[in-house]
Amino acid sequence: MSKLERLLNLTAVLLDTSRPLTAEDLRQMVEGYPPAGPSFRRAFERDKDDLRELGIPVRVERVPATDPPIDGYRIHPDEYYLPDPGLDSGELAALHLASMAVRLDGFGEQEALWKLGGSDMPAPGPTAQAIASIPADPNLTPLFAGITSKEAVQFDYRGATRVVEPWRLDFLRGRWYLTGWDRLREAERQYRLDRIDGDVVAAKSDPEVRERSAQDPVGRRRQAWEMGDDTPTMVRLLVDSRLAPSAAQQFAPDIEREETPRGVIFTVPVINEHAFRSFVFGFLEHAEILEPQDIRHRTMEWLRAQIVSDSGAAAVQ
Repeated sequence: MSKLERLLNLTAVLLDTSRPLTAEDLRQMVEGYPPAGPSFRRAFERDKDDLRELGIPVRVERVPATDPPIDGYRIHPDEYYLPDPGLDSGELAALHLASMAVRLDGFGEQEALWKLGGSDMPAPGPTAQAIASIPADPNLTPLFAGITSKEAVQFDYRGATRVVEPWRLDFLRGRWYLTGWDRLREAERQYRLDRIDGDVVAAKSDPEVRERSAQDPVGRRRQAWEMGDDTPTMVRLLVDSRLAPSAAQQFAPDIEREETPRGVIFTVPVINEHAFRSFVFGFLEHAEILEPQDIRHRTMEWLRAQIVSDSGAAAVQ
Protein backbone atom coordinates (compact mmCIF):
# COMPACT_ATOMS: atom_id res chain seq x y z
CA MET A 1 0.00 0.00 0.00
CA SER A 2 1.34 3.45 -0.93
CA LYS A 3 1.81 6.18 1.67
CA LEU A 4 -0.74 8.36 -0.12
CA GLU A 5 -3.38 5.65 0.17
CA ARG A 6 -2.58 5.23 3.88
CA LEU A 7 -2.91 9.01 4.41
CA LEU A 8 -6.28 8.96 2.64
CA ASN A 9 -7.48 6.08 4.83
CA LEU A 10 -6.19 7.77 7.99
CA THR A 11 -7.95 11.03 7.11
CA ALA A 12 -11.21 9.20 6.38
CA VAL A 13 -11.11 7.34 9.72
CA LEU A 14 -10.32 10.51 11.70
CA LEU A 15 -13.20 12.32 10.00
CA ASP A 16 -15.69 9.51 10.55
CA THR A 17 -15.24 9.10 14.30
CA SER A 18 -17.40 10.71 16.98
CA ARG A 19 -14.75 10.28 19.69
CA PRO A 20 -10.96 10.64 19.87
CA LEU A 21 -9.12 7.51 18.68
CA THR A 22 -5.90 6.33 20.29
CA ALA A 23 -2.80 5.56 18.26
CA GLU A 24 -3.43 1.85 18.85
CA ASP A 25 -7.02 2.22 17.61
CA LEU A 26 -5.72 3.82 14.42
CA ARG A 27 -3.04 1.18 13.94
CA GLN A 28 -5.76 -1.48 13.92
CA MET A 29 -8.26 0.50 11.80
CA VAL A 30 -5.94 1.90 9.11
CA GLU A 31 -4.23 -0.52 6.74
CA GLY A 32 -0.56 -0.13 5.92
CA TYR A 33 0.97 0.45 9.35
CA PRO A 34 3.75 -1.77 10.76
CA PRO A 35 3.13 -3.81 13.95
CA ALA A 36 3.01 -2.05 17.32
CA GLY A 37 6.36 -0.71 18.39
CA PRO A 38 8.87 2.00 17.51
CA SER A 39 8.39 1.55 13.75
CA PHE A 40 4.66 2.16 14.03
CA ARG A 41 5.15 5.17 16.29
CA ARG A 42 7.59 6.78 13.86
CA ALA A 43 5.31 6.13 10.87
CA PHE A 44 2.26 7.47 12.72
CA GLU A 45 4.06 10.63 13.85
CA ARG A 46 5.26 11.29 10.28
CA ASP A 47 1.72 10.82 8.96
CA LYS A 48 0.31 13.30 11.48
CA ASP A 49 2.95 15.84 10.51
CA ASP A 50 2.24 15.31 6.80
CA LEU A 51 -1.50 15.84 7.28
CA ARG A 52 -0.92 19.03 9.24
CA GLU A 53 1.47 20.30 6.55
CA LEU A 54 -1.37 19.77 4.09
CA GLY A 55 -3.61 21.98 6.23
CA ILE A 56 -5.68 19.13 7.68
CA PRO A 57 -6.57 19.98 11.31
CA VAL A 58 -5.70 16.82 13.28
CA ARG A 59 -6.70 17.50 16.89
CA VAL A 60 -5.19 15.89 19.99
CA GLU A 61 -7.85 15.30 22.67
CA ARG A 62 -8.08 13.27 25.84
CA VAL A 63 -9.85 9.94 25.41
CA PRO A 64 -12.87 9.93 27.76
CA ALA A 65 -12.78 7.76 30.91
CA THR A 66 -9.03 7.06 30.84
CA ASP A 67 -6.83 7.24 33.95
CA PRO A 68 -4.04 8.04 33.51
CA PRO A 69 -5.09 10.27 30.58
CA ILE A 70 -4.51 8.91 27.08
CA ASP A 71 -4.22 11.12 24.01
CA GLY A 72 -6.61 10.53 21.15
CA TYR A 73 -6.90 11.98 17.68
CA ARG A 74 -9.74 13.14 15.44
CA ILE A 75 -10.63 15.67 12.73
CA HIS A 76 -13.65 17.83 13.46
CA PRO A 77 -15.88 17.91 10.38
CA ASP A 78 -16.83 21.57 10.89
CA GLU A 79 -13.12 22.49 10.67
CA TYR A 80 -12.50 20.42 7.57
CA TYR A 81 -15.51 20.05 5.27
CA LEU A 82 -16.39 22.22 2.31
CA PRO A 83 -20.03 23.27 2.04
CA ASP A 84 -21.57 19.82 1.68
CA PRO A 85 -21.49 18.63 -1.96
CA GLY A 86 -22.74 15.15 -0.98
CA LEU A 87 -19.34 13.41 -0.85
CA ASP A 88 -18.46 10.74 1.70
CA SER A 89 -15.52 11.08 4.07
CA GLY A 90 -13.12 9.15 1.84
CA GLU A 91 -13.96 11.25 -1.21
CA LEU A 92 -13.53 14.44 0.79
CA ALA A 93 -10.15 13.26 2.03
CA ALA A 94 -9.03 12.58 -1.54
CA LEU A 95 -10.30 15.98 -2.70
CA HIS A 96 -8.45 17.82 0.05
CA LEU A 97 -5.16 16.04 -0.52
CA ALA A 98 -5.40 16.57 -4.28
CA SER A 99 -6.18 20.25 -3.89
CA MET A 100 -3.10 20.73 -1.72
CA ALA A 101 -0.88 18.86 -4.18
CA VAL A 102 -1.99 20.89 -7.23
CA ARG A 103 -1.55 24.67 -7.26
CA LEU A 104 -3.85 27.01 -9.17
CA ASP A 105 -1.75 29.70 -10.83
CA GLY A 106 -2.86 33.16 -9.82
CA PHE A 107 -3.88 32.14 -6.29
CA GLY A 108 -1.58 32.10 -3.30
CA GLU A 109 -0.21 28.64 -2.63
CA GLN A 110 -1.86 28.55 0.79
CA GLU A 111 -5.15 30.06 -0.33
CA ALA A 112 -6.23 28.33 -3.55
CA LEU A 113 -8.88 25.94 -2.29
CA TRP A 114 -9.87 28.25 0.56
CA LYS A 115 -10.68 31.11 -1.82
CA LEU A 116 -12.59 28.83 -4.16
CA GLY A 117 -14.54 27.34 -1.27
CA GLY A 118 -15.96 30.62 -0.03
CA SER A 119 -16.01 32.28 3.37
CA ASP A 120 -17.48 29.28 5.20
CA MET A 121 -14.23 27.32 4.91
CA PRO A 122 -11.68 27.51 7.74
CA ALA A 123 -8.52 29.48 7.03
CA PRO A 124 -5.86 27.15 5.64
CA GLY A 125 -2.81 26.02 7.51
CA PRO A 126 0.67 25.47 6.05
CA THR A 127 0.72 23.38 2.90
CA ALA A 128 3.24 21.05 1.34
CA GLN A 129 5.10 21.89 -1.85
CA ALA A 130 2.75 21.56 -4.83
CA ILE A 131 3.72 18.85 -7.32
CA ALA A 132 1.78 20.34 -10.25
CA SER A 133 0.10 23.56 -11.28
CA ILE A 134 -2.78 24.38 -13.62
CA PRO A 135 -3.77 27.76 -15.02
CA ALA A 136 -6.44 29.65 -13.12
CA ASP A 137 -9.08 32.05 -14.34
CA PRO A 138 -10.28 35.13 -12.43
CA ASN A 139 -13.88 33.95 -12.83
CA LEU A 140 -13.31 30.62 -11.09
CA THR A 141 -14.05 32.11 -7.67
CA PRO A 142 -17.53 33.55 -8.42
CA LEU A 143 -18.45 30.46 -10.46
CA PHE A 144 -17.40 28.08 -7.71
CA ALA A 145 -19.31 30.21 -5.21
CA GLY A 146 -22.40 30.04 -7.42
CA ILE A 147 -22.15 26.26 -7.64
CA THR A 148 -21.73 25.74 -3.89
CA SER A 149 -24.43 28.25 -2.94
CA LYS A 150 -26.78 27.09 -5.76
CA GLU A 151 -27.30 30.61 -7.08
CA ALA A 152 -27.47 31.78 -10.70
CA VAL A 153 -24.70 33.89 -12.23
CA GLN A 154 -24.60 36.43 -15.03
CA PHE A 155 -21.90 37.22 -17.62
CA ASP A 156 -21.38 38.41 -21.19
CA TYR A 157 -20.54 35.73 -23.72
CA ARG A 158 -20.14 36.11 -27.48
CA GLY A 159 -21.92 39.42 -27.53
CA ALA A 160 -24.90 38.40 -25.38
CA THR A 161 -25.67 38.56 -21.67
CA ARG A 162 -26.21 35.09 -20.23
CA VAL A 163 -27.94 34.14 -17.00
CA VAL A 164 -26.78 30.66 -16.07
CA GLU A 165 -27.46 28.24 -13.24
CA PRO A 166 -23.94 26.84 -12.74
CA TRP A 167 -23.63 23.08 -12.31
CA ARG A 168 -19.98 22.13 -12.63
CA LEU A 169 -16.48 23.25 -13.64
CA ASP A 170 -14.10 21.09 -15.67
CA PHE A 171 -10.46 21.55 -16.65
CA LEU A 172 -9.63 19.69 -19.84
CA ARG A 173 -6.94 20.02 -22.49
CA GLY A 174 -5.62 23.24 -20.97
CA ARG A 175 -8.97 25.06 -20.66
CA TRP A 176 -11.65 25.62 -18.03
CA TYR A 177 -15.30 24.90 -18.91
CA LEU A 178 -18.56 25.73 -17.14
CA THR A 179 -21.57 23.45 -17.49
CA GLY A 180 -24.95 24.85 -16.47
CA TRP A 181 -28.53 25.68 -17.38
CA ASP A 182 -28.83 28.65 -19.74
CA ARG A 183 -32.08 30.42 -18.91
CA LEU A 184 -32.18 32.25 -22.26
CA ARG A 185 -31.86 29.07 -24.31
CA GLU A 186 -33.72 26.96 -21.74
CA ALA A 187 -31.20 24.17 -22.13
CA GLU A 188 -27.95 22.80 -20.73
CA ARG A 189 -24.93 24.58 -22.19
CA GLN A 190 -21.16 24.70 -21.80
CA TYR A 191 -18.97 27.80 -21.81
CA ARG A 192 -15.23 28.23 -22.17
CA LEU A 193 -14.12 30.53 -19.40
CA ASP A 194 -11.52 32.24 -21.60
CA ARG A 195 -14.35 33.38 -23.90
CA ILE A 196 -16.29 35.13 -21.12
CA ASP A 197 -16.19 38.91 -21.56
CA GLY A 198 -15.53 40.73 -18.30
CA ASP A 199 -16.53 39.49 -14.87
CA VAL A 200 -18.97 36.86 -13.68
CA VAL A 201 -21.42 38.35 -11.14
CA ALA A 202 -24.40 37.10 -9.18
CA ALA A 203 -27.64 37.16 -11.16
CA LYS A 204 -29.31 40.54 -10.75
CA SER A 205 -32.78 39.00 -10.54
CA ASP A 206 -34.17 35.61 -9.56
CA PRO A 207 -30.97 34.06 -8.20
CA GLU A 208 -32.65 30.79 -7.17
CA VAL A 209 -31.88 27.81 -9.38
CA ARG A 210 -34.36 25.31 -10.73
CA GLU A 211 -34.63 21.82 -9.29
CA ARG A 212 -32.62 19.49 -11.49
CA SER A 213 -34.30 16.29 -12.63
CA ALA A 214 -32.74 12.84 -12.51
CA GLN A 215 -32.32 13.00 -16.28
CA ASP A 216 -29.95 15.97 -16.19
CA PRO A 217 -26.57 14.59 -17.37
CA VAL A 218 -24.45 16.92 -15.26
CA GLY A 219 -23.16 14.04 -13.15
CA ARG A 220 -21.46 12.34 -16.11
CA ARG A 221 -17.90 13.39 -16.80
CA ARG A 222 -17.62 14.91 -20.26
CA GLN A 223 -15.13 13.59 -22.75
CA ALA A 224 -12.68 15.98 -24.43
CA TRP A 225 -14.56 15.94 -27.75
CA GLU A 226 -17.77 16.98 -25.97
CA MET A 227 -16.29 20.13 -24.46
CA GLY A 228 -17.12 23.52 -25.92
CA ASP A 229 -20.05 25.77 -26.74
CA ASP A 230 -20.37 25.13 -30.48
CA THR A 231 -23.12 23.02 -32.03
CA PRO A 232 -22.08 19.35 -32.02
CA THR A 233 -21.60 17.43 -35.26
CA MET A 234 -22.91 13.87 -35.38
CA VAL A 235 -20.00 11.63 -36.40
CA ARG A 236 -20.45 7.98 -37.41
CA LEU A 237 -17.53 5.95 -36.09
CA LEU A 238 -16.95 2.29 -37.01
CA VAL A 239 -15.06 0.23 -34.41
CA ASP A 240 -14.05 -3.42 -34.81
CA SER A 241 -16.31 -5.75 -32.83
CA ARG A 242 -13.46 -6.87 -30.58
CA LEU A 243 -12.73 -3.31 -29.40
CA ALA A 244 -16.28 -1.96 -29.52
CA PRO A 245 -16.95 -2.66 -25.81
CA SER A 246 -13.87 -0.59 -24.89
CA ALA A 247 -15.04 2.28 -27.11
CA ALA A 248 -18.59 2.09 -25.71
CA GLN A 249 -17.29 2.76 -22.19
CA GLN A 250 -16.18 6.25 -23.32
CA PHE A 251 -19.59 7.23 -24.67
CA ALA A 252 -22.87 8.23 -23.00
CA PRO A 253 -25.11 5.22 -22.22
CA ASP A 254 -27.84 6.40 -24.61
CA ILE A 255 -25.58 6.93 -27.63
CA GLU A 256 -26.86 5.44 -30.88
CA ARG A 257 -25.07 2.27 -32.00
CA GLU A 258 -25.53 -0.15 -34.89
CA GLU A 259 -24.21 -3.72 -35.16
CA THR A 260 -22.74 -4.55 -38.60
CA PRO A 261 -20.63 -7.42 -40.00
CA ARG A 262 -17.58 -5.10 -39.88
CA GLY A 263 -18.13 -3.97 -36.32
CA VAL A 264 -20.20 -1.47 -34.35
CA ILE A 265 -21.08 1.96 -35.73
CA PHE A 266 -21.41 4.64 -33.03
CA THR A 267 -23.07 7.98 -33.77
CA VAL A 268 -21.12 10.40 -31.60
CA PRO A 269 -21.85 14.12 -30.98
CA VAL A 270 -18.51 15.87 -31.53
CA ILE A 271 -17.68 19.49 -30.68
CA ASN A 272 -13.89 19.33 -30.45
CA GLU A 273 -12.81 17.59 -33.64
CA HIS A 274 -9.12 17.49 -32.73
CA ALA A 275 -9.81 15.73 -29.42
CA PHE A 276 -12.06 13.19 -31.14
CA ARG A 277 -9.40 12.52 -33.76
CA SER A 278 -6.89 11.74 -31.02
CA PHE A 279 -9.38 9.32 -29.46
CA VAL A 280 -9.97 7.55 -32.79
CA PHE A 281 -6.24 7.20 -33.53
CA GLY A 282 -5.87 5.33 -30.24
CA PHE A 283 -7.62 2.38 -31.93
CA LEU A 284 -5.11 2.40 -34.84
CA GLU A 285 -6.52 0.45 -37.81
CA HIS A 286 -9.42 -0.88 -35.75
CA ALA A 287 -11.55 2.30 -36.04
CA GLU A 288 -12.69 4.41 -38.98
CA ILE A 289 -14.64 7.65 -39.30
CA LEU A 290 -17.40 7.04 -41.86
CA GLU A 291 -19.31 10.32 -41.88
CA PRO A 292 -19.54 13.23 -42.31
CA GLN A 293 -17.23 13.34 -45.28
CA ASP A 294 -15.58 16.67 -44.39
CA ILE A 295 -14.39 15.37 -41.01
CA ARG A 296 -13.32 12.08 -42.58
CA HIS A 297 -11.37 14.00 -45.24
CA ARG A 298 -9.64 16.31 -42.72
CA THR A 299 -8.70 13.32 -40.59
CA MET A 300 -7.17 11.47 -43.54
CA GLU A 301 -5.27 14.57 -44.65
CA TRP A 302 -3.87 15.10 -41.17
CA LEU A 303 -2.79 11.45 -40.97
CA ARG A 304 -1.08 11.64 -44.38
CA ALA A 305 0.75 14.79 -43.31
CA GLN A 306 2.03 13.04 -40.18
CA ILE A 307 3.26 10.07 -42.22
CA VAL A 308 5.08 12.36 -44.66
CA SER A 309 6.59 14.35 -41.78
CA ASP A 310 7.78 11.21 -40.00
CA SER A 311 9.25 9.82 -43.24
CA GLY A 312 11.18 13.03 -43.81
CA ALA A 313 12.53 13.00 -40.29
CA ALA A 314 13.65 9.38 -40.72
CA ALA A 315 15.40 10.24 -44.00
CA VAL A 316 17.31 13.08 -42.33
CA GLN A 317 18.46 10.78 -39.57
